[in-house]
Amino acid sequence: MMKCCALLRGINVGGNNLIKMADLKACFEAMGFGETRTYIASGNVIFESDEKDLETLSQTIERGLSKEFGYKACVVVVPYMILSKVVRKAPKGFGEEPERYRYDVIFLRAPMTAAEAIKSVEARDGVDEAWQGDDVLYFSRIIKKAAQSKLPKLASKPAYKSMTVRNWNTATKLFSLLSEPDR
Repeated sequence: MMKCCALLRGINVGGNNLIKMADLKACFEAMGFGETRTYIASGNVIFESDEKDLETLSQTIERGLSKEFGYKACVVVVPYMILSKVVRKAPKGFGEEPERYRYDVIFLRAPMTAAEAIKSVEARDGVDEAWQGDDVLYFSRIIKKAAQSKLPKLASKPAYKSMTVRNWNTATKLFSLLSEPDR
């Protein structure tokens, strides 16, 4: 069994695609996934699967969610090994000054690569900083200057359709949940 996290795009945001976490969990269980649980209402689902192919997993989940909840679902499936690498290989000092900086991880949907994605990310000098990871992008911005950040402009770029953003606290918590022994 492979432990994974499904990161859903565009649910429970701005009153759109409202999905209760209990219903989301039940949907994943109905699709045959084991050890299913959700984390916060932004669309993070921890699960186990016999399927190892990430594209097949993504398509299965998207079909199931679209059918159950009546919206065009888009997910990024992140297996334990990749999330482990995301946390372990974060840029030096990333996440260490949460009172000064907001830290985000930009997860990518295949076939988008980090090398391609970084080209779409603009950073404002003195406000933002962006790094290319192996499978993700890392982004930080000074909290007091957040209104000047260029991160929100990313949503208007075509590449954004292949991305989903989670803050560093959520990313590390998901890694912690995936690291727990089976219940």
